[in-house]
Amino acid sequence: MCDQTPTIKGSAPSRQSSSKTLYFLEVYFFVNNKMGAGGRMNDATTDKNVLKRVPTEKTPFEISDLKKAIPPHCFKRSLTTSSYYLFRDICICYTFYHLGSNYIPLLPKPLAYIAWPIYWFCQGSSFMGIWSIGHDLGHHSFSEYQWLDDALGFVVHSTFLTPYFSFKYSHRSHHAHTNSMEYDEVWIPKRKADTFYSEILNNPLGNLFMTFVRLLLSFPMYFTFNIHGRPYDGFVSHFYPQSPLFNDSERKLVWLSDAGMIAAFYALYKVAETTGAAWLFCIYGAPLLVMNAHFIFFTFLHHSHPSLAHYDSREWDWIRGALSTVDRNYGILNTVFHDVTCAHVVHHLISTIPHYHTVEATNAIKPILGDYYKYDDTPILKAFWRETKECIFVEPDEGAENSGVYWFRR
Repeated sequence: MCDQTPTIKGSAPSRQSSSKTLYFLEVYFFVNNKMGAGGRMNDATTDKNVLKRVPTEKTPFEISDLKKAIPPHCFKRSLTTSSYYLFRDICICYTFYHLGSNYIPLLPKPLAYIAWPIYWFCQGSSFMGIWSIGHDLGHHSFSEYQWLDDALGFVVHSTFLTPYFSFKYSHRSHHAHTNSMEYDEVWIPKRKADTFYSEILNNPLGNLFMTFVRLLLSFPMYFTFNIHGRPYDGFVSHFYPQSPLFNDSERKLVWLSDAGMIAAFYALYKVAETTGAAWLFCIYGAPLLVMNAHFIFFTFLHHSHPSLAHYDSREWDWIRGALSTVDRNYGILNTVFHDVTCAHVVHHLISTIPHYHTVEATNAIKPILGDYYKYDDTPILKAFWRETKECIFVEPDEGAENSGVYWFRR
């Protein structure tokens, strides 16, 4: 049985160690009080004020404390279990394909006009589930074999027009610099000085326009032109091996990612040549757009919340950046997307935990995280609209311009 009581490093008494000891004592008594009263441990859903700011002070715990609280089996990558989920998702995807290609065309037109959008959403969600496993392959959380993870990830992501190695490298940098104003790789917030966002688009019509652009175009635009990414000198693209996104040791595999994309586009061209462009769009193209929208939707919500801070280089550290993310409840889509939606915080803390253990790992560390953990159970569409209105740009609090801490404003 795993000892889930965090230990504190250090041999000599100090102010820091005293404060950490006090913090863990508070956690211990809080948890025991909750359990004795029949409550659930540190369940953030009981907090009515989901907009309460997460603390920005340095954490009284370390990543080693969190790892010790997580049951050891959560770190084990099972090739059998991971393969089961991949095979299951492929079977679901094929089932939708079979229904869409063989039965929807037989329906009378009024029913077909209803059936096709339902198919697009369901198949696009299925695509997103498989794509999420590709994302896990890039984190080496699928199996103990790096070569196998990369080989499978390359095939999976190329199938959905995603440059596997290119994304793996930029995404790794995102995990290393989450919520850093200077060095994060994606969803870099705008500043008030950017009047196009803070003034011109800061209205209901502007929100609708940006929502449409985000959901429809941001996925391919991010990979092609680094939209939502950090600024660099020179041309930035996931398809350009000489892009400043990559170092010299990575460029060869960026070329391989491009080859995978070319092969995928050629295969789609041959399918369209045989079956027609309209059939390809209905069976593959429209679901792919839904998958793209899912990706932008939940990654935007992972990293946009009025209660979460961004930090510049004066104040940023890795653990507070990793904790500046939010878990949300997507209902049945949590299962479809392999809990990347409702266990994203722990994924940023320890990205090699397999998806089938992330919920258990989250529950294990919540008592230690306390107020540093953010869970928002606001209905997801309502939350998305709220964040598009409230998270327009970031600025420090008035009177704290030199704090290095930035909050979303509208």
